[in-house]
Parts: sequence; C-alpha cells; structure tokens
Amino acid sequence: MLKGASGQSRSLIERSWRAACEVGGVDRVVVATDDDRIKITSEAFGAEVVMTPDACANGTERCAAAHTPHWLVEDPIADLKIDPNTEISTPVLRCDGATLNSFLTDRKAGRVGGTTSVFDLNKWVLYFSKEVISFTSEVFGDDAVTPVFHHVGVYAYRPDALSDYPSWPVGPIEQPEGLEQLRFMENGRSVC
Repeated sequence: MLKGASGQSRSLIERSWRAACEVGGVDRVVVATDDDRIKITSEAFGAEVVMTPDACANGTERCAAAHTPHWLVEDPIADLKIDPNTEISTPVLRCDGATLNSFLTDRKAGRVGGTTSVFDLNKWVLYFSKEVISFTSEVFGDDAVTPVFHHVGVYAYRPDALSDYPSWPVGPIEQPEGLEQLRFMENGRSVC
C-alpha cells in the first residue's frame, strides 16, 4: 500500500486508476483484469472493471480484449426500439473453441472465467451462470463454433425496468451466482 497526498493508504491499482482519471481528453477509464480479487478491490474504490480472458499474454492483449465495440452497445438499444415489450437487453457472444476451453479450464481450477447464458428460441434469456452452460462434452478446436454463449455484461434498460430494482432483496438465485441481472428475472422481468 502506498500513501496518497492526503496520507490515505491506496493500492497501486487505485493510484494508477486515479492518475488515469486525471488525464485530459479521456472519456472512459477502466480496469481490465482476469482476476476476481482485482475486480472486487477496484470496484470498491469506484473503478469500472472489464473482465478479460486469462489467456491474454500481456497488457496490450488485455486492452484489446477490454475494448468495447460500438455494436455491443448499439444492438441492445436497437432491441428496445424494435420491441416495446423489451425492458432489458444485453448482448451475448457465441464462444469459439479457444474461449470455451479457457472457461472450462478456469472452472476446473476453481476460477470463474466468464458468465455464460442460455436463452429460448425468441432470444429471451432463460438463465445466466458463472458455470459453463449449456453443458457439452464435445471437444472443440480453437476456431470452432460452440453451443456456449458468453455474456459480456453490457445492458440497455428502460427507465421503468430500473425503478423497482433497488428495493428488491438479493434473491436465492442471484446470491450464489453473484450476478445482479438475475434479480430482474427473479422478480418477473424478462431479459432479451
């Protein structure tokens, strides 16, 4: 721990994040990590965190993995415009073999490699999990198309979908998974 100008102890990651926030002309500062401990620590001091694959070999690869393509935000907003019944929309990406294999390796080692999701034929989410779902025993090559979808944690909400959220308690599904989007589903709100 290092002491800041105020004499307050701060971790190196917090000091780095604060310094990055002071840079002029920067629209967004995120902490990109594959480590849940860094995520928890960073969120505690107010940083936005992007979880990246542990397969990243260096910081530049981690930055590339953390970069959010514009369509990841545009597509959920378009869902809200297209269907007035859609209250919450979130993108999922089909895992290639390399990503799926990385997730499975992480789970075998007791780590969370990412959140996965299953949905119905109309694209309404049935469940999110830190386990790899749907189960598959098939072995996939790195570039193979798999039946597993990675949830990337970007959301578009209608304002009324958010109004009751803070008053709902953490439910029996959200609590063990640690996934806040499950609170919507536990309280009868559908996620697309």
